[in-house]
Amino acid sequence: MKSNGIHLRKLNIVMLIAAVAFSIGLIIAMNMTGKLNNDANKFTQQIIDRKNSSSDLMRASDYLTEQMQVFTVTGNRQYLDNYFTEAKVTRRRENALQVLSQGNTRSDAYLDLSAAMDESVSLMNTEYYAARLTVIAYGLNITDFPEEIQIVQLDVEDLALSQNDPEALKEKAAFIMHGEEYQKSKDKISSNIDKCLQNLDKEMDEKQKDYADRLSRQLVIENILTILIVITMLAMVFITYRLVIRPLKYSVDLIRDEQDLPVSGAYEIRFLAKTYNLMHHTNMQSKEKLTYEATHDKLTGLYNRRGYDFLMENVDLETSALLLFDIDNFKSINDTYGHDAGDRILTRVSDTIFGNFRAQDYICRIGGDEMAVIMVHTDMSLASLIESKVKKLNKTLSEKDGQDPSVQVSCGVAFGESGINAETIFKRADTCLYEVKDGEKEMISICKPEKKKKKQ
Repeated sequence: MKSNGIHLRKLNIVMLIAAVAFSIGLIIAMNMTGKLNNDANKFTQQIIDRKNSSSDLMRASDYLTEQMQVFTVTGNRQYLDNYFTEAKVTRRRENALQVLSQGNTRSDAYLDLSAAMDESVSLMNTEYYAARLTVIAYGLNITDFPEEIQIVQLDVEDLALSQNDPEALKEKAAFIMHGEEYQKSKDKISSNIDKCLQNLDKEMDEKQKDYADRLSRQLVIENILTILIVITMLAMVFITYRLVIRPLKYSVDLIRDEQDLPVSGAYEIRFLAKTYNLMHHTNMQSKEKLTYEATHDKLTGLYNRRGYDFLMENVDLETSALLLFDIDNFKSINDTYGHDAGDRILTRVSDTIFGNFRAQDYICRIGGDEMAVIMVHTDMSLASLIESKVKKLNKTLSEKDGQDPSVQVSCGVAFGESGINAETIFKRADTCLYEVKDGEKEMISICKPEKKKKKQ
């Protein structure tokens, strides 16, 4: 029956989907924020360009006035040429109106600037009239001047002055360009341009406030999404620790003490705990079924060959390691010191091996001077620990015990892996043992698990 624990796979999928969704939302929000910021900067630059263009219209109008005023006073053709260059070539006024027309042509700013432009164009007729008076007053050839000057029709009074009093014409031309009526027109232009600039400032303030509000809302959304991502990540870490790491860490200590595991944590951890507990009880029952006399060696007290075969059939070889020991030169010791000495050495070696391994490990004498240790719950991460145990074992055995000679043992080690069986792990350990016996390795040889072939 399934436990009510949380399924890690489902939980991880949900948390992953949430994290991805929040991350995508954050990316979208950041892109929107960047676009808003770019739009705000673009709009501000457009307003600045429009204000500069609006000011250009005033500067162009003042420039036209200045050139025409100087021309009417001096009669110098260059100033009139400057006037028409601005009016027909440079065309700052027209350009300014065109820049503003790129926005809303119904806006107050555009209408004000358009009114200023109309007033400036209307004022040019007055300026043409003053120029015509100046040309006549200075006796210049009218055909040498632009058509706008040639077609100007003088009124009767000024026509009479043109024939009798050139100086009066000069004064009349200067009066027109500096008179009150002319100045009123200039003031209208200036007033309209000021209104245009004020409306542009107002438009910019309103738009910037709108952008600021929208950016503020975007930042709030970004902060919320960031907090949600952080919460999701912390939740994943906390859940992983609470449902996986902590139960596993606690279980390691219980396994070492050969106790049952608590059925807690995530569904997968509970399943593993139940499976282990079942195996543990089965193993304990199996141990009890092995009668001491039938499964233990009388001389050393270790499991005998029969006990070894039973253990190899029942332990989880995939998570175990097999160590094969062989006493170096044992036959020579038997021949030299006698079988009694050989038996004492076998007992000493078995006791020393027994004292160097864990209580849950199985130690066997599988024939003659050959012994085996089945280390359960072991993998390659304990290779260095096993090596140090063998070296410590040999250091102890190298010390002479009474009249018996000192001895050394050779060791071959093989680790379990997925799908391995008793015959395969024994062959690997035996192969490593003979590497030591043949002098290829010193004291111990560890056989690494074979790499699985990749599927084509």
